[in-house]
Amino acid sequence: MRAIGNGSKVGRRRAAALVEFAVVAPLLLTLLFGIIEYGYVFMVRQTVVHAAREGCRIAVLQTTTEPYTEVTGRVAEIMSGTGITNYTVTMTHAVPGGSPMETVQVSIPANEVSLVGFMFPHGDSPVVGACSMRKEGASVTTPTS
Repeated sequence: MRAIGNGSKVGRRRAAALVEFAVVAPLLLTLLFGIIEYGYVFMVRQTVVHAAREGCRIAVLQTTTEPYTEVTGRVAEIMSGTGITNYTVTMTHAVPGGSPMETVQVSIPANEVSLVGFMFPHGDSPVVGACSMRKEGASVTTPTS
């Protein structure tokens, strides 16, 4: 009868399994963290687009008295779910062809949108969401000749 020791087949199999795990584990962990990071960035991107749309909805209402304050308040409500506080809200008012339009843009610097940024850099392009809507109740006037 053979004793199980360091030189036995069982011991070599365990060592081979340990070496295989040591080779495969970093690849699997990188893949796992990549999936988590991509999901987080996608969630933040969708939240930024949603925040811009909601801010624009507030801006076009006839009942809005303080547009910038009310829009930034609504954007802050939406963005609170991400935990990101370093974002920029830009509002523009335009009158193309006599119809007033409101545009709200929410922008987050790229370095703010990462869980494990040291591992997967996203570059320098910010995450931006924008929305434009026609002002509610605004009459469209046609120029007379």
